[in-house]
Amino acid sequence: MKVIYNITEFNPEKPVILTQGTFDGVHFGHQKILRQVVDEALHIGGVSVLLTFYPHPRLVLYPDDNELKLLSTIEEKVDLVSALGIDYLIIMPFTQELSRLRADEFVRDILVEKLHITKLIIGYDHRFGRNREGGMQEMIHFADTYSFELEEIPAQDISESIVSSTKIRQALLDGQVHRAREYLGTAYVLRGKVEEGMQRGTTIGYPTANIRVNSSYKLIPKNGVYAVWVYISEKKYAGMLNIGYNPTFDDKKWSIEVHLFDFSQNVYHKEISIAFVSRTRDEQKFEDLRSLINQLKADEKEIRTLLEV
Repeated sequence: MKVIYNITEFNPEKPVILTQGTFDGVHFGHQKILRQVVDEALHIGGVSVLLTFYPHPRLVLYPDDNELKLLSTIEEKVDLVSALGIDYLIIMPFTQELSRLRADEFVRDILVEKLHITKLIIGYDHRFGRNREGGMQEMIHFADTYSFELEEIPAQDISESIVSSTKIRQALLDGQVHRAREYLGTAYVLRGKVEEGMQRGTTIGYPTANIRVNSSYKLIPKNGVYAVWVYISEKKYAGMLNIGYNPTFDDKKWSIEVHLFDFSQNVYHKEISIAFVSRTRDEQKFEDLRSLINQLKADEKEIRTLLEV
């Protein structure tokens, strides 16, 4: 897959089959759209293209709103899209100027004149243009006006519930990482660097790696204890992770800490990825250190069983 950051560098010599949107999380519904784009491009001998935007439009339109949390960083989105076989990922800077384009201007100036689309494939709820004024009816009109094909992908259901980035975010905020996995089609992942912590885990037999997540806008699942897989330098390790404040020690600082099973390497300052499997319990405050250690042993036993380690 070729990643393009400047739209003027896109000069295809084959028919362009394109979809567009923020595609946060590249969830199950997004994946179906992207696979349809790839299949259609292969069928007609064209190229498959995803047009997406960075930063997320809400960060530009509402810069003082710090509540937005994203399912994927731009780096994660590149990896997820690449795995689906798309030929070109165009990452277009989202600006105030772009946000002011009317629906007809966006289609004419961007999709037709700059990207030369042959066919556009979009989801059932796709909106575009200034104030999200454009929808499917408007796009049908533009397709006829500018002579490109248009295909709508209908709503995708899992357990009678429409897949959406909003539903995935809520599942993660509720700690339901298994439900998020159903929607995403893969485990939810955090990436970050290992930094030095309080070193308490080492003294009680459960050394942990403290993780500083790469993006302040990345959504962090609900506080608690999780069974996870950890990826370091392309190797996979089982582990148990805690998100929260370590109430037994009356810590005021929130942290993400992971203990890797059967692991003794120094990973300070290394980039690691954490894939969530299951949430096993809430954070708890224990009466003494011995009670905490006993619970950690129980956690380890339960999580090893869950991960079949």
